[in-house]
Amino acid sequence: MNAPTPAAGLAASAPPAAAPDAVLEGAGLGFGYGVGDAVFRDVSLKVERREIVCLLGASGCGKSTLLRVLAGLESADAGAVRFLGQPLTSPHPRSALVFQQASLLPWLTVERNAAFGLDFTHQPRIAEAVRRARVASALAAVGLAGREKAWPAELSGGMAQRVALARALAREPELLFADEPFSALDAITRAEMQSLLVELVHRWHAAVLLVTHDIDEAILVADRILLMGGRPGGILAEWTVDIERPRSAAPEAVARLRLEILEALRRSSLR
Repeated sequence: MNAPTPAAGLAASAPPAAAPDAVLEGAGLGFGYGVGDAVFRDVSLKVERREIVCLLGASGCGKSTLLRVLAGLESADAGAVRFLGQPLTSPHPRSALVFQQASLLPWLTVERNAAFGLDFTHQPRIAEAVRRARVASALAAVGLAGREKAWPAELSGGMAQRVALARALAREPELLFADEPFSALDAITRAEMQSLLVELVHRWHAAVLLVTHDIDEAILVADRILLMGGRPGGILAEWTVDIERPRSAAPEAVARLRLEILEALRRSSLR
């Protein structure tokens, strides 16, 4: 059977443009709260598809503010942000955010909290059956199948953060912004959640921009680590983490990288 030809007088349509390799790009970004009060200046970075990038730095270096600018929650004073190749001026419907606190609504069940992210402004409307399927899939992915009708008051801190992660995954994001999401958890639960995050990123084909002040977390989770520091803040150093997963099985390589990062932090404090 012959392939159809364009109608008379109409040119054949061009093939669709290839999707950009970078999910997120920030170029020459600057932000401050007033004259002479710059939080960060001239910051450029990108996050590729299916990549976990960690913004690592001490408290107060501007990394959380940078994440908010990159997520479209704040406007930069200088520079530009592009998401999937397009200028970003507000949170994109193909992005999602997870913060240090789960921020679950106490009057909603686990299931309805996980669905809440589908009601945000600019989120495309979806059919109810699709909505239910997304929520069920996200809750199952974080190990909460069977707890759909539970209330937030019945959950541990780790379980509450799993609901927050499911709420983000239900949006089927291209990029997950995560601002120290595990810092309030105990060490055992934090390790479980770090492993879960890596697993979900690869299973759901998402990218992650993770803010942390924990060097070990950055090494265990990230594909790339960006060290942020200085006043005003900037990117001081970058490492590609080419240690095979699980990284706990390569303690010598992890220790070497940890020493490199600590030395870079020491040098930055002397500037």
